[in-house]
Amino acid sequence: MQAHQARTEGVLMEIMPPHDLAPTRLHEAMRYAVLGGGKRIRPLLAYAAGEAAGAAIETVDAVAAAVELIHAYSLVHDDLPCMDDDVLRRGKPTVHVQYDEATALLVGDSLQSLAFEALVRGAQGSTLFDAAAAVRMLARASGSRGMAGGQAVDLDSLGKSLTLPELEFMHVHKTGALIRAAVWLGARCGAALDVRQLDALDHFAKFMGLAFQVVDDVLDATASTATLGKTAGKDAEHDKPTYVTVLGLDEARRLADELQRDALEALEAVGDGGSRLAQLGRFIVTREF
Repeated sequence: MQAHQARTEGVLMEIMPPHDLAPTRLHEAMRYAVLGGGKRIRPLLAYAAGEAAGAAIETVDAVAAAVELIHAYSLVHDDLPCMDDDVLRRGKPTVHVQYDEATALLVGDSLQSLAFEALVRGAQGSTLFDAAAAVRMLARASGSRGMAGGQAVDLDSLGKSLTLPELEFMHVHKTGALIRAAVWLGARCGAALDVRQLDALDHFAKFMGLAFQVVDDVLDATASTATLGKTAGKDAEHDKPTYVTVLGLDEARRLADELQRDALEALEAVGDGGSRLAQLGRFIVTREF
């Protein structure tokens, strides 16, 4: 993990515009939002899926950077006063606090654009990677049928009681879509897997995306702000429906374990090549920051 996190940081540093390039304030804020923080879960999943598919790590670099840039942009926008109105992210002031709201909005816009530029540029020279299919997948995962759509449902659900299926629908889109895209894109960087195995990876990613959110909800209710690096208890403060409010703490933890088991069972179709994904799946559910 540490080696691939460091690799992701290096790829992102290379892709990001330098802070002294005009417009300097925007570029400085973009680098502030992306570099030097985060667990890089989505890039790690992309690299692990690429390893399962026999991909050259250099081919996966563009995918890893693209999914992390999309994730970073979503965090910048989610923290804005018109969304979750948070002041702390990854242990430091959020972008709109450190700079201003207008700059934060432009940072998110720019990171989203840069993600697709990185994806296409990284595909150049690769005979295995279909850039058009990759862009289509990432665009869908990021838009109204994916992450942005899930956020819209989330905002519309404040103060409401959701059923478990309604909560799952929201998080399959808000959190799960980008995690699923990271695995899908990483796996398409190689050619060692057949259709059945690719479907198994997608099944794994879908269930791990839900498990990731369940654990996030549990941590928001149980961990401290200092531990999380972001404001703890925000879900309860904003009266958000979560897996903890719908199921209770113990049942939410049991659900995370159940989703993990289903995800890991799907990986059996991949054989030993899925061992890195399995390790990440276990980390996602057992993480305590």
